[in-house]
Amino acid sequence: MPSDATRRRPGAGAGGPPVPRGPLLEWLTALRQLDGSDLLLVSGARPMIRARTTLHPAAPDVLTGEAIAASTAIVVPARLQAGWTAGQSIDFAFSMGELGRFRVNLHFERGRVAAAVRALPTRVPSLSGLGFSHDLTVLGRLPRGLLLVCGPTGSGKTTTVAAIVAELNAHQDRHIVTIEDPIEYEHAHGRSVVEQIEIGVDAPSFPEALRGALRQAPDVIVIGEMRDLESIRIAVTAAETGHLVIATVHAPDVAGAISRVADAFPPERQSSIRQELAMGLAAVLVQGLLQGVDGQLVPAAELLMVSYGARQHIRKNALQHLHQEMTHTRKLGSFTFEESLAMLVKTGRLERSAALLRAPHPDELDLQLA
Repeated sequence: MPSDATRRRPGAGAGGPPVPRGPLLEWLTALRQLDGSDLLLVSGARPMIRARTTLHPAAPDVLTGEAIAASTAIVVPARLQAGWTAGQSIDFAFSMGELGRFRVNLHFERGRVAAAVRALPTRVPSLSGLGFSHDLTVLGRLPRGLLLVCGPTGSGKTTTVAAIVAELNAHQDRHIVTIEDPIEYEHAHGRSVVEQIEIGVDAPSFPEALRGALRQAPDVIVIGEMRDLESIRIAVTAAETGHLVIATVHAPDVAGAISRVADAFPPERQSSIRQELAMGLAAVLVQGLLQGVDGQLVPAAELLMVSYGARQHIRKNALQHLHQEMTHTRKLGSFTFEESLAMLVKTGRLERSAALLRAPHPDELDLQLA
């Protein structure tokens, strides 16, 4: 049985890597001072901080691969050392006291070490504070079923999920189990009890963690990403049997999210999995980030609150009708991407031209902006 010290997460206290000193500490301090989102460490360039849409040098000296490797070595978790030494790209998160938590991707670029470090917010955000055009607190009141939070990489899915968990934690008496790789937002217990399972630290894989979570009497299960068939199967079954399951999926729209889940199964299983999804799916949120009029990124989204009509379309694999279903269920909280874009334009947060470029149905957006 491993000791408490060996099970602690990187930077979480005794047993984790020491707080880095030297260049990495200086760069991360500058990242926080600029309210930046990312620190980019690439050989042949200066360390650069992304703040909004602009890059700023964190230091004057050009980096080498050796310097990047030396400055980041101290924060690489012991469990990933072997893979990293073998030349694999690795992802992990670590804490640095008052500077908060950071997510790291260490990789190789032209045979040299490179790193991308994401600054994670020091506080778990609220749903109302995320800047969406529509009220999403309905997602924090779902009693059961499968909630899919979708979008491309970098669209803020993890942040939205954290805000939904915070909403549940603040207002409901639930046992919440999150399964993540790595943990990005740390939740204090509120009205709910929140357990956070980190893959590679607390469980070897998502399927193993999910099977274990179901034995822990959870009310809510949060899956950082449904990456494999077994995880998807367990998640759908858990949603059908009365749990609230929140999971992220890479998908461009509501129909694409449902297809992505069903298509993960062999052809002979896809009809039955659509039946299960029709029964267990509660809502699908798809989001993306656009550059606003002031240079800041603003979130646009579409939300389908699943009702009888949507369930029938899912059963029949008539997913092209789900866009219309969003307009039929506005009273439940649904809205289309075009409605979200229109609201952003009308409130002065987004240029009309930028909205039209991103609209899946530009003619509908044009009518709403007329």
